[in-house]
Amino acid sequence: MNNPKHWAVLIVLLLITALVVGRGADVVCAEDAPPGPSVMHSVFFTLKESSPEAKARLVEACKKYLTDHPGTRHFFVGTRAEDFNRSVNDVAFDVALHIVFESRQAHDRYQTAERHLAFIEENRDTWKNVRVFDAYLAP
Repeated sequence: MNNPKHWAVLIVLLLITALVVGRGADVVCAEDAPPGPSVMHSVFFTLKESSPEAKARLVEACKKYLTDHPGTRHFFVGTRAEDFNRSVNDVAFDVALHIVFESRQAHDRYQTAERHLAFIEENRDTWKNVRVFDAYLAP
């Protein structure tokens, strides 16, 4: 190891090792990563009474009970955009709910969560029809 080139190679290897070890906290291990693809949970509610007030009440109930569940990446709720009236637009709903979960497991925990069940119990009598669409999202 008297050759300066050997020392230079050794120092470079030590620096690379230090960088990799030092960044270890930023690396997500496979066992820490959510298993499987994200899940888009879309729910379309048709109300028995489709007044603006009834729609607003359901939107507020969604915000109260269905936000901030563990594993939620995105939450969206709103009323049907009535000015979209092309022949391909489905107009058979009043309120749309969209939640993106980080995994199937997060979706399944949400389904049995106390706040989700309270939402159903409190609002089910106002629903004429509910359609649920769950999809795995492409990475």
